[in-house]
Amino acid sequence: MFDVAWVALSLTPGIGTKTLNALLAHFGHDVDAILNADVNMLQEVRGVGPRIAHSIKTIDLEWTERAIARWQKAGVEIVTPRHIHYPLRLRDVDDAPPTLFLCGQWHHSFDNAVAIVGTRQPSIEAIQAATKLAYRLAERGYTIISGLALGIDTVAHTGALAVNGGRTLAVLGCGVLNIYPQSNRELAKRIVASHALLCEVSPQAAPNPASLVARNRIISGLSEAVIIVETDMDGGAMHAARRAHEQGRRVYAVDNDAPGNRMLLANGALAIDPDTATLDIYDC
Repeated sequence: MFDVAWVALSLTPGIGTKTLNALLAHFGHDVDAILNADVNMLQEVRGVGPRIAHSIKTIDLEWTERAIARWQKAGVEIVTPRHIHYPLRLRDVDDAPPTLFLCGQWHHSFDNAVAIVGTRQPSIEAIQAATKLAYRLAERGYTIISGLALGIDTVAHTGALAVNGGRTLAVLGCGVLNIYPQSNRELAKRIVASHALLCEVSPQAAPNPASLVARNRIISGLSEAVIIVETDMDGGAMHAARRAHEQGRRVYAVDNDAPGNRMLLANGALAIDPDTATLDIYDC
């Protein structure tokens, strides 16, 4: 019953990682106590207002149990922090996702995982750089992590898959059963055969701006290092770089004229040469 209640609570609208952690701390890490608390007791918790309290009180565990059965039948594995397969690297992240949903060949070790991210509208040079980086790092046994977005993400996944036995993991801002963008559905199938698709939202959820941004902390959290291939001053790649820095991950950037790359390199990011793809991770 714990897992069903946990999944139901973690998917309740308005409850993010911080609010869930506050609820757990307040109720002695007893999920059943949270679900059985009255509205007034729930609102004693920081971040819980009338709307969230009402959402908690209307949780339908039978519906959640049926949904979990459907998701599992469709090949979705559900992992919580109490699960042995929850990634060790994410356990060290303050706002780690309370529930992960994944499809594919789940490799439990992320000892050699590197994120490659960048703009959705890359230059020819950036496409070539991302291809070289993904291929060469996958060839050395690294798992390439990215977000299945158009542009650099797509190139990174494809570059890793070009290696015989290459592994790549896609962290989604939508459900693993509702692939976005639709143009990458075939790529998603190839990734499932190689490694896995992963998300923190309901497996059938559509993408939304908040979840597309939130997945960046998972991309960086799972990785030893984050490589920015090409980016403007804002956007998902820059957000991933900031989260990587906050999480103590090494940040690399390709030395090019992109405004975001110039800023990152000027502020301590390490330059990486796509022709050698040399990482100094263990010098941290």
